[in-house]
Amino acid sequence: MVLTDKLGRTVNYLRLSVTDRCNLRCMYCVTKDFQFIPHPNILRYEEMLRLIDIASTMNIGKLRLTGGEPFARKGFMDFISNVMVQHPEMDLRITTNGTLIEPLVPDLKKLGVSRLNISLDTLDRATFKEVTGRDHLEDVLSTIHACLSAGIRIKINAVAMKGINDNELNSFIDFARENPLDLRFIEFMPMGDDTKSDSRFWSADDILEQGRKYAVLKKIQVKKENHGPARMYSIEGGKGRLGLISPVSSHFCSTCNRLRITSDGNLRTCLFSDRTYRLRNILRSPALGDDALRKVIAAATRDKPLGYHLLEQRSGCKGVCETQMSAIGG
Repeated sequence: MVLTDKLGRTVNYLRLSVTDRCNLRCMYCVTKDFQFIPHPNILRYEEMLRLIDIASTMNIGKLRLTGGEPFARKGFMDFISNVMVQHPEMDLRITTNGTLIEPLVPDLKKLGVSRLNISLDTLDRATFKEVTGRDHLEDVLSTIHACLSAGIRIKINAVAMKGINDNELNSFIDFARENPLDLRFIEFMPMGDDTKSDSRFWSADDILEQGRKYAVLKKIQVKKENHGPARMYSIEGGKGRLGLISPVSSHFCSTCNRLRITSDGNLRTCLFSDRTYRLRNILRSPALGDDALRKVIAAATRDKPLGYHLLEQRSGCKGVCETQMSAIGG
């Protein structure tokens, strides 16, 4: 079965959140009145493996495990191992904040994990604490260097925020110049009940214009399946590359190829839409089998919306959906 929507887009990429728990409290991800999902509502690893089994029969070839912070969940390393054993054909990626995993890098390498995405919005210790609520910058930097030494490829994801990290672009470019990694800026997205998104917005075009004051940046052609919607640029004389992801200023809805499943078993077909399809009750029903799950996933995919239409309809500075990022998995 090939998952295709009414607009002719083919879906082959699944983002699966294994937990909504996180040891950081990032300003764009967690609001002060946030409440964790009750533990009984979180999918068990066995249920997640069943969903991955089903996805593999529906042309899903790329799997990203996210959180919250996935390594904050007990037993996550065993879960990675089971996924790798049962689905060696899957292109498995993991997104992490990098604060907990330096001791685990050798084991990740042995399991066959070859790529990690690490969230890092600043290279300044004080700003890191301001953004995340925790003083863990050195832990993240140590993890990055440990991964590179082990031969694990790294993509750094930095949320671009005016007034927060827009004064660090030169430092970020130097970091990418000195290290063989991809450093990608992602435009700040108006999610949840955040009313400051417009004042924080720092566009990809502005980043590129400013970045060219610090380095010779040349656009390079990359395979979409490897870098998704990122526009990639080489840094003259550098080991790494700069990437720009523009979900707000220059949307890529026409080529969106992904689905998301939250840690409590809700299927979301668009990051900007609050419409969900409940899979948990089907997973836990002895009367319903895998075919019922396939039918729901296929039907949901057919109605996959265009996210930029939802952006255009938002009111003032109001977030484009009511669900905050920590509950979705990014």
